Amino acid sequence: MALYWSTEALPLAVTALLPMVLFPMMGIMPASKVCLLYLNDTNVLFIGGLMVAIAVEHWNLHKRIALQVLLIIGVRPALLMLGFMLVTAFLSMWISNTATTAMMVPIAHAVLEQLYKAPKGQDLEEGKDNPTFELQEASPQKEVTKLDNGQVHPVPPGPLKPKSQKEKEQFRFSQGMSLCVCYSASIGGIATLTGTTPNLVLQGQVNEIFKENGNVVNFASWFIFAFPAMIILLLLAWLWLQVLFLGFNLRKNFGFREQAKEQDKAAYQVIQREHKQLGRMTFAEIAVTFLFVLLVVLWFTREPGFFKGWGNLAFPNSKGESIVSDGTVAIFISIIMFIVPSKIPGLTQDPGNPEKLKAPPALLNWKTVNEKMPWNIMLLLGGGFALAQGSEDSALSMWLAESLTPLQNLPPPAIVFILSLVVAVFTECTSNVATTTLFMPILASMAKAICLHPLYIMLPCTLAASLAFMLPVATPPNAIVFSFGGLKVSDMARAGFLLNILGVLVIMLAINSWSYPIFDLGTFPAWAQTSASHCVVSQSNTTTPGP
Repeated sequence: MALYWSTEALPLAVTALLPMVLFPMMGIMPASKVCLLYLNDTNVLFIGGLMVAIAVEHWNLHKRIALQVLLIIGVRPALLMLGFMLVTAFLSMWISNTATTAMMVPIAHAVLEQLYKAPKGQDLEEGKDNPTFELQEASPQKEVTKLDNGQVHPVPPGPLKPKSQKEKEQFRFSQGMSLCVCYSASIGGIATLTGTTPNLVLQGQVNEIFKENGNVVNFASWFIFAFPAMIILLLLAWLWLQVLFLGFNLRKNFGFREQAKEQDKAAYQVIQREHKQLGRMTFAEIAVTFLFVLLVVLWFTREPGFFKGWGNLAFPNSKGESIVSDGTVAIFISIIMFIVPSKIPGLTQDPGNPEKLKAPPALLNWKTVNEKMPWNIMLLLGGGFALAQGSEDSALSMWLAESLTPLQNLPPPAIVFILSLVVAVFTECTSNVATTTLFMPILASMAKAICLHPLYIMLPCTLAASLAFMLPVATPPNAIVFSFGGLKVSDMARAGFLLNILGVLVIMLAINSWSYPIFDLGTFPAWAQTSASHCVVSQSNTTTPGP
């Protein structure tokens, strides 16, 4: 399966179905047990979270949020780039990274078109004095990009190489704007448990391999751990892209020049016009906003760990743990969206039959969900969980543990740094979901073998799987901006290489500082010990091998 996932000889989802056939036939697991893993709690969370995200996207709420923030930030070059990065990162925390990028890139190009449009009265014949005209010539690059839901995203023609110095500066800024959108989409996804699929893979694998972990990875604990890392990496990415594509001219980058005022005003008017076209917030948008905020609040307060949540108080088990999961909450809010009408409740006449009364449509309908739900990812998640459980039942995990014991001679931070680099390189060539699915069972076995807290190794490698910045094939957001034209593979690789290094360093900072008290990483947890474990929990808050 690892070979098939790495080479994509078969579609990823088809490869994920192999455990259903092979495990029962090889006597590893009964079919009834394997099939249950394809719709476990993590997959339910994935489905529920995606349904809410689809509702947000369906009613254009994400676009309203994006344009409103851009109106506040302004259109000076450095601030414009920061504005697009903040908006894209925030949206990708909740909806698909691919959908976020597909929406934000056309907005960015429309703003840039106005920003570089020649002042009134200039000769625009044949585009000689208007760089925008020249930047709209045909490009030999790809013409279409497919989104997660299978829809084809139309791509406008890409730019030719600029000629004058001014056009070169504008061209470089356009490249930087494109990259800032796709990079921030990948960075923003790491902040929430449902932001990107590798995060859910980690949660599912931890729950499958360490069944008594006490729900250590939940929405609240993940957010407290990953959100600061996301903010730091986003700011570093902004500074790096500024240096690479705008240079060190602060006066120019922040728009402190008279000649820029007219261009800035024109670009600002584009955002204003797009925002006005949305009109006032409809009842549907207000309802989706309320339900979305309610979902986030319920996720945070269900079982945060540092205080008793509503799940612990209202729905406890014998140990006081919540029997209601994040997936339960997500499905609950999704079901409400299928019930709540999209207009102020009331019956109206059916246009096709005036004598018949018709209720307004709901906020969400199954046709929309069916079209936009990436069902293949659900199968891929299930295949990964089955592979992890099969490794445990077949004693493959124990064999790996014994093989990896020499690593305990290295300092734990060095182990994490090396593994994070390996995962970051691997994810440039393969799907980040497949990468995480392959590595998590191995890393869990390694942690048990060398007596380290499993999350100390698994958390940073999960974040590293989202550091896909160097190649267009690494992740769909990269492919979308590359297909718009104006970027070479070398441009993306040059910008992404240092960003990958910065990402690994930020991950090292996160896992060796504020994550310690969140997950109690200084001890080898009781839930990770097996009957054959040679590790003991030290009283001095450190992990040591047993006798």
